[in-house]
Amino acid sequence: MQMLRTMASQYSNASHLAYAFRVKTAQGVIQRFSDAGEPSGTAGKPILQLIEGRELINLAVGVIRYYGGINLGTGGLARAYAGTAKMAIDEAGSAEFIEMQNVQLHVSFKQWEMFKRALEKIGGQILQQHFAEGVDVVAQMPQAHVAEVLKRFADIESGRAE
Repeated sequence: MQMLRTMASQYSNASHLAYAFRVKTAQGVIQRFSDAGEPSGTAGKPILQLIEGRELINLAVGVIRYYGGINLGTGGLARAYAGTAKMAIDEAGSAEFIEMQNVQLHVSFKQWEMFKRALEKIGGQILQQHFAEGVDVVAQMPQAHVAEVLKRFADIESGRAE
């Protein structure tokens, strides 16, 4: 991940860059962590457990540690990494993850403005549009609204929505 590479180069004199990430893909959720040379399970794993516990997705957290000569022990390391990750996540805030889907439709000129307003209202966007005998459009919209939009515009368009 680019963010982690940037952190590593920006803080190249740090002793450790432990991280965890969780990303949703078409194949499912991918999650990984790295203890970055710390004892196994004391750095990246506590960060990942925090991310999982909060049910966060599409997130990477990196924690930089400079060794100061004080041995924290395994419990102290885990608390330090998880605590620092918690502070970073709390400070950054979060946004709701909304699954999007692309939909291809044919909309009449008469209904075009209504369709655009409905799409905007649900947080969708037009990706492509082609004007001919009506408008052939590819739109991206929240997956939860796809059936409703297709039904609504299929009804209005007398079944011409795809």
